[in-house]
Amino acid sequence: MKLKAGVLGAGHLGKIHLKLLNQSEKYDLVGFYDPDEARAEKVQKEFGYTYFNSIERLIESVDIVDIVTPTLSHYNSAIKAITKGKHVFIEKPITSSVEEAEHIRLLVNENNLRGQVGHVERFNPAFIAVKNEISSPMFIETHRLSEFNPRGTDVPVVLDLMIHDIDIILSVVNSQVKNISASGVSVISETPDIANARIEFENGCIANLTASRISMKNMRKSRFFQKDAYISVDFLKKEAEVVKMKNAPKYPGDFDMILKNAEGVSKQIYFESPKISPNNAILDELESFSDAITNKTKPIVTLKDGANALRVAHQIIDCF
Repeated sequence: MKLKAGVLGAGHLGKIHLKLLNQSEKYDLVGFYDPDEARAEKVQKEFGYTYFNSIERLIESVDIVDIVTPTLSHYNSAIKAITKGKHVFIEKPITSSVEEAEHIRLLVNENNLRGQVGHVERFNPAFIAVKNEISSPMFIETHRLSEFNPRGTDVPVVLDLMIHDIDIILSVVNSQVKNISASGVSVISETPDIANARIEFENGCIANLTASRISMKNMRKSRFFQKDAYISVDFLKKEAEVVKMKNAPKYPGDFDMILKNAEGVSKQIYFESPKISPNNAILDELESFSDAITNKTKPIVTLKDGANALRVAHQIIDCF
């Protein structure tokens, strides 16, 4: 049985969600609400989606509310949906403040509902291909660079771009954050456009993150270093590489790559190119939420995950 879904927000990303929900075999797209009547009528006329002229009417008509509005309105939109007994999918960042995020999480649990946050990079096929290879990383380096786009500059680059990498890092490092240091610079916007952060974890792992929205080219790369392995993920090109080391054979072949350290221990280096299955990450995240509701399982990106990423993001911003 299809779940009835409604979308709040018909901007750039909202239109993508509308299109994919309409295509999905797991949802019945009921319609959408957007406070900008001119935009809403244009979207309705162009694509044929049903436009609800009040947020309350839309919420009453659906099982799931997909919140793709500006971050400042996430909290109020989610509260209206949850108090009416509706499941909520909330685009990242989950809310403006950690307190709001925790309140949403509490209400969802109290009402026996499901909630998921749109940290879409968890569904990137390159990350999916190697995530099981990432085990106890001890150093992580991420670069998320973007050419300037006025859309999104109402929030610091940490909440706009870096939060993707914060969520990925928190999902693979099984340890509490110990210390954070960071710096950020406002170049064009009123909020920082470029930022660097260093996150130290209790288990000794160090993550170094760089995000910029004033770069000359786009880049979304992460590198994970762990005992006897190096894993590289290119989220933009959807490519991944795994480089591993093992004890060198007694009689190496002519083409074996052998390294010998200062202690005289020889290691053989070998490369793996994981099979990457093309996908639509946004469709996958939306349909995974449907599965979590139908099967009564935990969503892949929980509200707690969203709150934790937001908490770290704000700790980084507080360093500026």
